[in-house]
Amino acid sequence: MSEHVIKTNSLVKEYKDFKAVDGLNLEVFKGDVFGFLGPNGAGKSTSIRMILGLIAPSSGSIELFGKPFNENRESSLRKIGAIVEKPDFYLYLSAYKNLEILGRLSGADTSKKHIESLLDLVGLGTRAQSKVETFSHGMKQRLGLAQALIHQPELIILDEPTTGLDPQGIKEMRELILHLSKDQGITIFHSSHLLYEVEMTSNRMMIMYKGKAIQSGLVSELLNANNLRVTFEVDLLEKAVGLFKERGLLERNINVEGNRITLDLTQEEIAPMNSLLLQHQIAVSAVIPVRSLEEYFLRITSEASNELVAKK
Repeated sequence: MSEHVIKTNSLVKEYKDFKAVDGLNLEVFKGDVFGFLGPNGAGKSTSIRMILGLIAPSSGSIELFGKPFNENRESSLRKIGAIVEKPDFYLYLSAYKNLEILGRLSGADTSKKHIESLLDLVGLGTRAQSKVETFSHGMKQRLGLAQALIHQPELIILDEPTTGLDPQGIKEMRELILHLSKDQGITIFHSSHLLYEVEMTSNRMMIMYKGKAIQSGLVSELLNANNLRVTFEVDLLEKAVGLFKERGLLERNINVEGNRITLDLTQEEIAPMNSLLLQHQIAVSAVIPVRSLEEYFLRITSEASNELVAKK
């Protein structure tokens, strides 16, 4: 069995009458790129802060690298690099000097070779002597990743690492995460509110919502292309519904709204179903496949957003 790197047992963080995290049971194994997914306010950052010892849990326990965190705090944290929120630097100093100072504070290797290799790794080798105040947000994020790597950790924890980045910056961060996992053998735990980013980088994932874990497992299984909700936008709605009923598709969870029919299909069934509609002179203006987990995530994200609007 794979070795646990992070394990939480019924972890709770409560603020008066509000539970930010409610009974979290999390397992991250050595070698994972683990996506911690959920809308803003789901409890992701609070969970990460407890795992890093920045805040104390109200109840429950945490194990890191197979040992109780409370009893092995210092030795456990030495094996972890993290970016929580945005990284802070001495803006008037160079990227190189920042890493040198931060490395000395953490007792890491501050040799020229090591620091330069880290800056090269995160794509800042040519800007080593530039002041950080001249850096873009994406460059600061990459420098933050170099800082998290300076003591050669076994685990990296990243809290929303792509927040505020432009598409190119998101792509670069994604590539860095994959490189650190595949080529450096580092376990990655990263939170995000973007399903696509988790899908592109992670082998395992968990969805948080209102402090609770509501889905977890292998990304390949949760995002199985054979588990789709497909919407057909048609001109003759009643005729299309009747045709689907004739074909015994009522058990496919059919939903009718406006000029759209939505039902559960596999990837292989989409084209034949579209052909069937066309054969019966039903014009199809759009076919929209959405994986069931994606639909689920979009729905709960929308609910969370609507709640926030209603409170204002």
